[in-house]
Amino acid sequence: MFAKINSLGLFGMNAFPVDVEIDASKGVPSFEIVGLPDVAIKESRERIRSAIKSCGVNFPLAKVTVNLAPADTKKSGSVNDLPILIAVLRIAGALDVDLDKCAFIGELSLNGEIRPVNGVLPMVLCAKSTGIESVFVPKENAFEASVVEGISVYGVENALDLMSHLIGDSRIPRQESFFAQNARNFDSLDYADVKGQQGAKRALEIAAAGGHNAILIGPPGSGKSMLAKRLPSILPAMTFAESIETTQIHSICGHTSKENPLVTVRPFRSPHHTISTSGLSGGGSIPRPGEISLAHNGVLFLDELPEFNRNVLEILRQPLEDQKVTISRAMATISYPCSIMLIAAMNPCQCGYFGHPTRQCICAPKQVGRYLSKVSGPMLDRLDLHIEVAPVEYESISSEKKEEASSHIRERVQKAREIQQKRYAGLNISCNARLTSALLHEMCPMTDGAQSVLKAAFDRLGLSARAYDRILKVSRTIADLEGAEVIDKSHIAQAIQYRSLDRKYWGK
Repeated sequence: MFAKINSLGLFGMNAFPVDVEIDASKGVPSFEIVGLPDVAIKESRERIRSAIKSCGVNFPLAKVTVNLAPADTKKSGSVNDLPILIAVLRIAGALDVDLDKCAFIGELSLNGEIRPVNGVLPMVLCAKSTGIESVFVPKENAFEASVVEGISVYGVENALDLMSHLIGDSRIPRQESFFAQNARNFDSLDYADVKGQQGAKRALEIAAAGGHNAILIGPPGSGKSMLAKRLPSILPAMTFAESIETTQIHSICGHTSKENPLVTVRPFRSPHHTISTSGLSGGGSIPRPGEISLAHNGVLFLDELPEFNRNVLEILRQPLEDQKVTISRAMATISYPCSIMLIAAMNPCQCGYFGHPTRQCICAPKQVGRYLSKVSGPMLDRLDLHIEVAPVEYESISSEKKEEASSHIRERVQKAREIQQKRYAGLNISCNARLTSALLHEMCPMTDGAQSVLKAAFDRLGLSARAYDRILKVSRTIADLEGAEVIDKSHIAQAIQYRSLDRKYWGK
């Protein structure tokens, strides 16, 4: 007897349809699973045998073979437990219903309960694209799956309930579609709490408005981390497409919330400086996303930048340009998106007081050079804004004057992003930082005065082609914040000002 049940698989972010084919024939009773299954799938045989008993059905006394097609694609994890169970119930005669438009995802426990699995959202999106009309998932994953419109989602608690539903004895209620609430982007971290540092706040506002990378350099206690950790409070709202794309990555890693399964607030990831290369970029035999992908459409904050391993930092260079990280393995090559804002913070030297106006640096010149050389020139070139965070003066700390709240800054940032969305409509460009070189001069018209200032700076400072592009992009953002269509010389001058610290500290 032969039966086929629809399921899905996941390799990286790539979900794919899986046909669970089962055949029962005469011979020595056995239960085999083929089709490139991993260890977790092979072990599912014992889980399925036990779960079958909970449904009041005897396992067929026959030679049972299960094939997970396509047979040339590696299958991993326990997501196919449930469809294999349904296939066994079909050949055992317990289910005689049409399941051609249904798909099943879930892990079984020994008593027939359905356990949650990772990566449900990308799999349900794949199911919808292949014409599946109903999908049965673990109860705890149902809310996440309901984010996908146009497909019926049923949350299943145990195998017996599912069998009763399929044969019509009882009904599992359909999961109501999830509708995202207005995201709350503000919490206890607010720029109103930061005294002084108006220059750094202005620079971070520009970074947020255009999606630019930035580095904060200053002595200990000047507020670098404090400023960076408040950046999410001024970032523009996520679009629905961005939320779906970000949630898929978090779903694969099991980081989604049962209460609010859709990521609606831009991620802020701050890994420790001891992180490994695979921890940052992603990896493993079945590659999983790293911190750089988990920060997709959000912020990756690297505090104490020179303390990171040099190899770890150099891994960032290509993903920052391509907005994706590619991991190659023997079985396949996987790409994860990583369109991020990289925000870094560092001291100017090991003791932290090189160039301090009042405190003396105790580092020898060679020590300062060695410390700064941990950040390479190519890496520094990819950071659009170099922001000097000076020590806070007593008058600023003791002042009772109220600082500008994040909500006011965010209004300006949101308006600038809306201008960019209109400008780049249909071009697959989300913000000024993602502007391609081919469109740079078309989208960044300059006055004659602005061109003269940029030419003089290019010749005098010996800027690279990448630095030239990034200055234009930053000046485009400054103009957007002011509502200007054409870039003026004041916009160019501000953008050049944010490229000066590499010459002050690195002498480049």
